[in-house]
Amino acid sequence: MSKLDKAMRILLAGFCINLCLGILYAWSVFNKALVTDFGWSAADASSPYAIATITFSVCLLVAGILQDRMGPRKILILGTFLTGAGMIASGFASSVLMLNITFGVITGAGIGFGYACLSPSAMKWFHPSKKGLVNGLIAAGFGLAAIYLAPLTSMLISQLGINTAFMILGVGVMIIAVPLACTINNPPADYVPAEPKVKAGQAPKAVKQANDISWKAMLKTPQFYSLWVMYAFAASVGLMIIGNITNIASVQANLPNAVYLASILAVFNSGGRIAAGILSDKIGCVRTLLLAFILQGVNMVLFATFQSEFTLIIGTAVAAVGYGTLLAVFPSITAEYYGLKNYGTNYGVLYTAWGIGGAIGVAVVGYSMGNGGGYGLAYTISAAMMAVCVVLAFVTKPITEAKVAELKHA
Repeated sequence: MSKLDKAMRILLAGFCINLCLGILYAWSVFNKALVTDFGWSAADASSPYAIATITFSVCLLVAGILQDRMGPRKILILGTFLTGAGMIASGFASSVLMLNITFGVITGAGIGFGYACLSPSAMKWFHPSKKGLVNGLIAAGFGLAAIYLAPLTSMLISQLGINTAFMILGVGVMIIAVPLACTINNPPADYVPAEPKVKAGQAPKAVKQANDISWKAMLKTPQFYSLWVMYAFAASVGLMIIGNITNIASVQANLPNAVYLASILAVFNSGGRIAAGILSDKIGCVRTLLLAFILQGVNMVLFATFQSEFTLIIGTAVAAVGYGTLLAVFPSITAEYYGLKNYGTNYGVLYTAWGIGGAIGVAVVGYSMGNGGGYGLAYTISAAMMAVCVVLAFVTKPITEAKVAELKHA
């Protein structure tokens, strides 16, 4: 098997595993069913998802540290197994507390353990000039999951009930994702990725070798804090739109059943990840982020004026592309600035910004609703946060060789 064939097999397996781990995106369907079929309150029905996202963020950091030391395979097998086992156990849950544990803690931990291992292992098999594309495709699998999981979950619940739906989806993860996890590994120590093909007469594109920096040294660089704030602010804006789009459609455009907007979000979120990954390989990570921030900032300034179905679809698509860009480019920029040796730990530390971003989004909507009763103030605050991101993208520069030398001798 050639180097490229082996690398492509790892990439395809990672993409398919993320299609299973994206089970998190099916929660909106379960949420609705728990309220209508079991009579749960909206807060109770949302709590397993909220706990899962927190557990996911924490376990992604833990898994990043472990896979840097042990390699990805064992951690990935554990992650996919826990995801499936948590879903199956959720089928037996008869209370809010039990579902918080089975889905919120067990499945959430499984998704975090699994998701953490896919990008670092895939990037090591490919030439550094392809890291954006690799991250975009891996991340797109997670985003695309919503497209098939939402209707599949809805069908299973309507025909077989909530409990059986949990079990069937869990068994599906066990059958598909766990065997695929067994095929993922890091390349040998002496492995050199295949050079990308170039046109006749053209020289291969020069790629600067990244320096391997530990997480402790990373925390001593101003670039980390700039990236962290950009990630947290931009993620909060995207997650706010994702979490509230059907309600926004109902309030702003009088569209009571705009569930299809969730599918539009999923398509453009995934497409944005792939497109941004490819673009970042061509023009650089920070420039790609800058474009996304400007686009999202303008979108937030205009969002209150989106009062027709057509304009709301456009606004939703732009928000999804802006959010998807983050999930493809921030992994790449972590590898570019801090290297691949400690990538799992380093990205896990940076990814805490995503978890905080979700909390910021919820807080912004709550504050906006409490001070005027609409989303207008939330859009204004979001536009201001995107303006901060634009400024930071302008001033964030790669780490100098002198700084790297200083960190390594500190």
